[in-house]
Amino acid sequence: MRIFIDADACPVKDETYKVAGRYGLKVFVVSNSFIQIPASPLIERRIVDAGPDVADDWIAGETQPGDIVVTNDIPLADRVLKAGGAAIAPNGRAFTADSIGSALAQRSIMEHIRSTGEITGGPRPFAGADRSRFLQALDEAVNRERRKRR
Repeated sequence: MRIFIDADACPVKDETYKVAGRYGLKVFVVSNSFIQIPASPLIERRIVDAGPDVADDWIAGETQPGDIVVTNDIPLADRVLKAGGAAIAPNGRAFTADSIGSALAQRSIMEHIRSTGEITGGPRPFAGADRSRFLQALDEAVNRERRKRR
């Protein structure tokens, strides 16, 4: 079991390191630019080429059953689920086989609305409660995957 962070705009990297350290899990911090990471044999930085979806493609290509991916990217979450992994947004929202279809549909609708010039306001600001929900969701995902391996 490994954890991948879609890291370019991820606000919960430190929380991910904390949970991964508790369980002794390897973390890959994937971005298309340099991001400072703690000195740890469990944390590895992967810098990929710049470009649309290059980091997503690398993460999706590496994900195996039991891996966990931290991402806000709904299409990446869909690819992770199809590969047998788990996907969690930084606000603690777990993407599941039951929820990913509606998330993709909503994303498509919002993309269409924005393409017409409508101003949608964007996502709400990240808050402390989101951080707390994320910690809980990541811990639950790790324990769920560990139970599957018994």
